[in-house]
Amino acid sequence: MSAGEIIGLVAVLVFLVLVAVIAVPLLKLGRTLDETTLTIRQVREQSQPILSQASTTVAQVNSNLERVDGITGNAENVSSNVAALTSVFAATLGSPLIKVAAFSYGVRTAAKKKREGAAQASAARSAKDERRSRRASRRAA
Repeated sequence: MSAGEIIGLVAVLVFLVLVAVIAVPLLKLGRTLDETTLTIRQVREQSQPILSQASTTVAQVNSNLERVDGITGNAENVSSNVAALTSVFAATLGSPLIKVAAFSYGVRTAAKKKREGAAQASAARSAKDERRSRRASRRAA
């Protein structure tokens, strides 16, 4: 064998070693890509039911919110009707009730003063009668 053939043979061997060294990471990379593809497929298969359930849940929540909006509108109408009824009641019966309350307060106050006046008059009469009886007993003595 000549020197050129030996160099060619060494070059071929070096090339084969280089191919073998590069082939191992490429094979590992291929397996990694296969595993990644499998994982992505599994995630997609598992996430589709979850997403469809989430979509169904959102649709149900939206329908419930529409019902709540209706209930809220009805509650608003009821509160405005109660406010109107209260103002009508206050306008219709408020003034007469205030007058009745004021009149009853006046009657109670007058009755109280009359009782106090009667008690004072009775006390004054008994004091006057007592003075008269003392005077009469002094005159008689």
